[in-house]
Amino acid sequence: MPLIVPTYAAVLGLLFALLSFRVANARRTMRIGLGSGGNKQLERYIRVQGNFAEYVPMALILLAFLEMQGWQSWLIHTLCAVLLVARVVHALGIAREPEDIRFRAAGMIATLSTLIIVSLLLLAGGIWEPPV
Repeated sequence: MPLIVPTYAAVLGLLFALLSFRVANARRTMRIGLGSGGNKQLERYIRVQGNFAEYVPMALILLAFLEMQGWQSWLIHTLCAVLLVARVVHALGIAREPEDIRFRAAGMIATLSTLIIVSLLLLAGGIWEPPV
């Protein structure tokens, strides 16, 4: 039973709720019920939330599998922390106008790197026994 990943999942869940509240609040303030209504800032908020929803669930599933395979806890903590920081950095980069492409790029590179590393470790763990 995973113990580490659920803790990070809870923190990421709170971050997702924060991003969702920001979209809802912007919609209420701007009186835009659906879509972005052509508002660039709302469109950015929507994409930050959407991008989070597109990447984080898969990453958490893979990380939970990694923990279930028995990989070292320091490795699980490190990968989860990288994912968390990556999503915060990405959100900070894309939500601003003008956008800070350095934050956006760093967040995506760290997110994709985490997905790739975890996937490769899972494949290795399926072939060889993970180091304990």
